[in-house]
Amino acid sequence: MDSKAAIVGWAHSPFGKLEDADTEALMGRVAGAAIEHAGLSPQDVDSIHVGVFNAGFQKQDFQGAMPALSVPELTHVPAVRVENACATGSAAIHSALNYIESGQGRIALVVGAEKMTAKPTAEVGDILLNASYRKEEADIEGGFAGVFGRIAQTYFQRYGDRSEELARIAAKNHKNGVSNPYAQMRKDFGFEFCNTISEKNPYVAGPLRRTDCSLVSDGAAALVIASADVAETLGRAVAFRARAHVNDIMPMSRRDPIAFEGARRAWVKALEKAGLTLDDLSLVETHDCFTVAELIEYEAMGLAKPGEGYKVVREGITEKTGKLPVNASGGLKSKGHPIGATGVSMHVLSAMQLMGEAGDMQIEGAKVAGVFNMGGAAVANYVSILERVK
Repeated sequence: MDSKAAIVGWAHSPFGKLEDADTEALMGRVAGAAIEHAGLSPQDVDSIHVGVFNAGFQKQDFQGAMPALSVPELTHVPAVRVENACATGSAAIHSALNYIESGQGRIALVVGAEKMTAKPTAEVGDILLNASYRKEEADIEGGFAGVFGRIAQTYFQRYGDRSEELARIAAKNHKNGVSNPYAQMRKDFGFEFCNTISEKNPYVAGPLRRTDCSLVSDGAAALVIASADVAETLGRAVAFRARAHVNDIMPMSRRDPIAFEGARRAWVKALEKAGLTLDDLSLVETHDCFTVAELIEYEAMGLAKPGEGYKVVREGITEKTGKLPVNASGGLKSKGHPIGATGVSMHVLSAMQLMGEAGDMQIEGAKVAGVFNMGGAAVANYVSILERVK
């Protein structure tokens, strides 16, 4: 059981098309704020772990050093930047946990950020293809949406057309996102709009429609993670009861692209470490970069057998009032998906739920949360099981 470290503070910027010029400015919104939220001072921080995908979004790189530009007291604190595609935020969290649990320090700052909206749409699509296997997948029409369009096509060919269920997932997440003050798109579109092809909801990469795709976003989120002994002395503590990271082979041609085998293994590993089952979870924040991803993730986490994720949707299991609420925050679909910030954001929002501080997003009586964040087309797969310990 990984109970050696806990989340003790956090900060979260709005997600969307922001005026902040770059990731330096975005990190400046959250780095100091997270430390203050934890009831600590910058001098208490032993290490900094930054998650930024970049891959061409801006010329400036070497971004581990950025948090100190807004919090000068961090100037001489060791800092590292990690990247693992869309799971970059969770990779930064794991870097911090490894640092603390190996005994190298007691308090770590994690900052995830991305500035995406300064680039033209076509260029954004090409940059995101850096999270795929370019030797085989660079020419897929529609960029990364095209990658998941192919995944959806393969799924429909094997199991039947599930466009209606994808629309219901989109409608659920947009409805939930209305309650999220950080969300990029706080509008309840309803099922009919999401399920109907129109000028405002065209095909982006068939069979995926605009409402099936997450948003291009700017944003940042930060966490302070502390060792168990430090966490006991602070006002908040949400522990990692378990965590798992499982990879899969990158090229889709060398695996079953709709099995999400790495995701399945990560969930099994994390739940076994935690000594829990899905029935013990109060909520899940999962990586809905596209609605078909959320559908397949229901199967990967064990809510349904392969090809039967549609039953989870039809039965309302993952609605906010369902048996296992999924993406009460609105998910990436409504909240937005600034790549490096996403995994950190998912942990912030889950910690807020467990501390009873989620406002209108709150799931009553939330005790244990699951978080699934993935990089690429289910290549880097991270699962966290979080519980409040103070």
